[in-house]
Amino acid sequence: MSKDLALLPATELVHHFRRSILSPLEVTRAVLERVEAQNPALNVFCHLDPEGALAAARESEARWRRGEPKGLVDGVPTTIKDTYLAKGWPTRRGSRTTPVDGPWEEDAPATARLREHGAVLLGKTTTPEFGWKAVTDSPLTGITRNPWDPARTPGGSSGGAAAAAAAGMGALHLGGDGAGSIRIPAAFAGVYGLKPSFGRVPIYPQPVPGTITHPGPLTRTVTDAALMLTVIGRPDPRDWQTLPDDPRDWRIGLEAGVAGLRIAYSRTLGYAEVDPAVLEAIEVAVEALADQGAAVEPVDPGFASPRAAFDIYYFTRFTFMIDRMSDEQRALLDAGLLEMAEAGRRFTRDDLMVAEMTRAEVGRCMSRLHATYDLLVTPQMPLVAFAAGVDYPADAGMRHWLDWSPFTYPFNFTQQPAASVPCGLAHGLPVALQIVGPRHREDLVLRASRALEAARPFLLPPEPAAG
Repeated sequence: MSKDLALLPATELVHHFRRSILSPLEVTRAVLERVEAQNPALNVFCHLDPEGALAAARESEARWRRGEPKGLVDGVPTTIKDTYLAKGWPTRRGSRTTPVDGPWEEDAPATARLREHGAVLLGKTTTPEFGWKAVTDSPLTGITRNPWDPARTPGGSSGGAAAAAAAGMGALHLGGDGAGSIRIPAAFAGVYGLKPSFGRVPIYPQPVPGTITHPGPLTRTVTDAALMLTVIGRPDPRDWQTLPDDPRDWRIGLEAGVAGLRIAYSRTLGYAEVDPAVLEAIEVAVEALADQGAAVEPVDPGFASPRAAFDIYYFTRFTFMIDRMSDEQRALLDAGLLEMAEAGRRFTRDDLMVAEMTRAEVGRCMSRLHATYDLLVTPQMPLVAFAAGVDYPADAGMRHWLDWSPFTYPFNFTQQPAASVPCGLAHGLPVALQIVGPRHREDLVLRASRALEAARPFLLPPEPAAG
């Protein structure tokens, strides 16, 4: 057992709670001590409720003593991204336009399921304004930083969740992914992030940008993500697009390995550029899957870059949102968000229809690929984490955050499950492999993720220097 209780995975914590080896209260105190020590430098919480967490931990401890745990994650320290409702806490979505006083009387579906299963909710983690970009800073909360190097970004928009996971500020972290917002920060912070199939985890209220947004877990282990998905992946009547109830435990079958699976490996998706040092780490990870018996073949999925279509889809939805704000509210917004919303005005009705047709073609290409291959693997990010506080790397010829994330948004278009799996370092910073499965086959994605984790155990960032 790790000497640092805050770094224990959720599955191990529950094991120890059941046997009275540890108590939820002592674990919660250990996590809060890490929060106190590291959050000032990293800025991962926009709302912290230590008193509420300690009270919940005491209640959990009493249940475990009676042998009556409330659910699968009773007593496990957990965070909620500040795009999701949590009863009694403000949900400001990283924006000064959202009033702090609520009333906040409702849980989002995933929050509700976690609470029903006894999770100890610590607080809300930071996000850029309305989750619009893939780094985490906002006019409301300032800059969130990467535990591997606080001068660098943890990515976004679930950057607070990923940084909290990497730094040991909780075992389970709820994020959301509308264009890569779970997978990007998971890759930059060196943790595991799963974007489930669209509809697997209910979402309410329905956010901008709509049918590409997937709530999901960020954790330090694959098994913890499978556990969390088991909890949050249940239907909720407030989401009319939720999938039919699947009461399975997603941990079952995790250790089945990849022997016999057919895996397509695309280095670039046919159009992306990747840092050679990143690609070197990716190649080693792909070889590890092959060494375990997977049949790996170099294959591109066959679609051209859908970036232009995604811009149309993405930008116009934020235009719609911002047009419903007052002049006073718009004056408070992130300048980059305003610029993107203004860019959305240039698109026409015909452009929107072309974007939908492009989306359908990407989906068809992936359906054809999965008729032959169980999984697709790619680099998750083409680069490592860059400086905090900017939207894209300096002197790289870029003008938007989507310029540096070519591997993420295609699979929001297709609504498929996709995971960011840590697989080594480049330039001293985390690199991740993306594993993409057919729609509704999270089991395959998790199984391959676990096989890679077993072959190449995930690394944690170095502990910050004392004092």
